[in-house]
Amino acid sequence: MVGLEHYLTVAGVLFVIGIFGIFLNRKNVIVILMSIELMLLSVNINLVAFSHFLGDLVGQAFTMFVLTVAAAEAAIGLAILVCFFRARGSIDVEDVNMMKG
Repeated sequence: MVGLEHYLTVAGVLFVIGIFGIFLNRKNVIVILMSIELMLLSVNINLVAFSHFLGDLVGQAFTMFVLTVAAAEAAIGLAILVCFFRARGSIDVEDVNMMKG
């Protein structure tokens, strides 16, 4: 039987993978965005697991709001990346400093 600790373990592993993705790869913006999405997914797993464990639907409702914000963040982030790539020709994180001013 799958218990609460199994869900928390999976969520913890996803969160750690997301943190490692941000800190180990600072060159590619797309990988950084995917790592942030992994971290949000792990938070959603925690919310749903605790909501189910406690018999309350508030965590599952809050998960829907987090998913909505994550989808909007991904869409806006990718749109900014496309515009940045068209203007500069690359999506390296170091090139973002050129946008100051």
